[in-house]
Amino acid sequence: MLKQYFENLYTGSQPEFFKRASLAMDQEEKLFVVTANPETMMIGVQDQDLDAVLCKPSTVIVPDGIGVVKGAQSLGIETQGRVTGVELAAHLIRHAGETNRSIYLYGAKEEVLQALVSRIQREHPGAVIAGCRNGYGQDDDEVFEEILRLKPDVILVALGIPRQELLIDRWLPRFSKGIFVGVGGSFDVLSGSKKRAPQFFVRCNLEWLYRIMKEPKRFGRFYRSNLRFFREVKQLKRLGR
Repeated sequence: MLKQYFENLYTGSQPEFFKRASLAMDQEEKLFVVTANPETMMIGVQDQDLDAVLCKPSTVIVPDGIGVVKGAQSLGIETQGRVTGVELAAHLIRHAGETNRSIYLYGAKEEVLQALVSRIQREHPGAVIAGCRNGYGQDDDEVFEEILRLKPDVILVALGIPRQELLIDRWLPRFSKGIFVGVGGSFDVLSGSKKRAPQFFVRCNLEWLYRIMKEPKRFGRFYRSNLRFFREVKQLKRLGR
């Protein structure tokens, strides 16, 4: 479980991972990225299906949350910092625009989705919007049937954990190419519907604090998942991983 997640964890820098993702897009490879925070890993520990996804060697887990970085470092795993889902998605959109690649967007509210489509078309006119569906009232398999038919280069799925990861994993074997990323609530930020934390919070790895300040109801869930995560990490360390 948790031990395997850390073994699958990407430990390089964010710029290096962006280069890797760009190359995979250019060479029409297949890549499945899970952007993980402590809550992601704790859901995996409790959810057998997500656990199976996170334990697959082909699943690339990147440390979205600073808690994952700190947990890895406490186990003696050298990491070069976070690879955030929102910045990864922004990079993929930008690279698609520069290379005339196609993007499929699935998730979020309709108004958020349309705002994101408009922003991509305005700021990255070279990117082709192969298709888009909001995350409400959709048949997931029907949507992925459409994605399979359209064969886009980038597939961003914003349905929340673990739904987005389980859906991607279930359909992944049918695809021959595509960069698949579960991006959670990133469409809100990418569309401009919600502001990301100010750069001070980002630089100091305090985005979690900013989100709690803006949405206090997040605190309980954040506290419980992080407390359990670091207990599990401490136990792993005691057992010598």
